[in-house]
Amino acid sequence: MHPIRIAAQLHPQHGAWADLRAGALSAERLGYDIVYTWDHFFPLYGDRDGAHFECWSTLAALAEATKRIEIGPLVSCNSYRNPDLLADIVRTIDHISGGRAILGVGAGWFERDYEAYGFELGTAGSRLAALEAAVPRMRRRLERLVPPPIRRLPLLIAGVGERRTLRLVARHADAWHASFPSRPEELQPKVAALRRWCGEIGRDPAEIEWGVGVQPDDLERFLVEDAPTYVAMGFSQFTLGFAGPGWTVQAGRPWLEWRETINAERGASARAVRP
Repeated sequence: MHPIRIAAQLHPQHGAWADLRAGALSAERLGYDIVYTWDHFFPLYGDRDGAHFECWSTLAALAEATKRIEIGPLVSCNSYRNPDLLADIVRTIDHISGGRAILGVGAGWFERDYEAYGFELGTAGSRLAALEAAVPRMRRRLERLVPPPIRRLPLLIAGVGERRTLRLVARHADAWHASFPSRPEELQPKVAALRRWCGEIGRDPAEIEWGVGVQPDDLERFLVEDAPTYVAMGFSQFTLGFAGPGWTVQAGRPWLEWRETINAERGASARAVRP
């Protein structure tokens, strides 16, 4: 059983670098488990031409600034970097952070990024095919790099496609990010599909840490109404979104308290059934 973990996704838009950095440091002080950013080149909401920072250079700086919290992208777009290069980037950040990096990847989708930076958008199918080919390449490169990563880098794959993405999750992922749903019912068929794929290859789906995201304006309602249902479904990582310019991670304090309560209860339950 995975412990409940709480992540802060700091949307790297509409604010100053110093405040984004301060948000990550606050998340660490408050006791978040992970800080994520995202991999885009323009804001996803608000002023579409507003301030924005690049993913991996942001993570490198946060790796140096923080001491304990895990860091990673939610998620890195496979289209934007050669898979071997991406493996080298995350390996380097793992060393900068002292072994706290997460390799989060996805097939990509934001059309404006592709057009403005000269990447071929292709189709959803071609992007998924590229991701399927890239994941083994990343693993092979990580095995050959000198020095190697400090730890075996956790591979997080994002997406909910039942036919291909969840098959990739079942085969390769240490963690699965299942989007930012409105209600738990949206993910019930996705959970069933992941369980089917794991069954086909003989993998225990409980080996994979399942994660779900919470939008910045839905933190309070989600915690009260939906979080227990997701836990019952098998989810254990909850990513809270925070927007610039303030990146008010303090709003996640009730989630951190809830995490402590649930993990304490789970620990007591595990001890109760231990022979």
